[in-house]
Amino acid sequence: MAYEIPVTQARAELAELINRVVYGGERVVVTRHGKPLVALVSAADLERLERREAEAEAEADERAADEPVISTVSTVRNLPSAPGEPGRFGIAAEYRDPGSGSRR
Repeated sequence: MAYEIPVTQARAELAELINRVVYGGERVVVTRHGKPLVALVSAADLERLERREAEAEAEADERAADEPVISTVSTVRNLPSAPGEPGRFGIAAEYRDPGSGSRR
């Protein structure tokens, strides 16, 4: 559970709050009008959060690279155009390499 403090009080007690975070291992949430505004966490906590975020992004990138944009086209049929339309509609597809963002 994090310790909550209003921004006006936090401004006056910043040095004490830093000590609570660094030496006491606490997390401090600074609020404005009762709503969370920012959090004070130790540098070690921030490093762990950033590492987890990077790992999650890497896992998402790996999953996206393994999944083709179009896996299979089972059948392609010619269907008539809507009445009054001279064959304007059709099927178009392009391959997008999820890793590079380029189109082929």
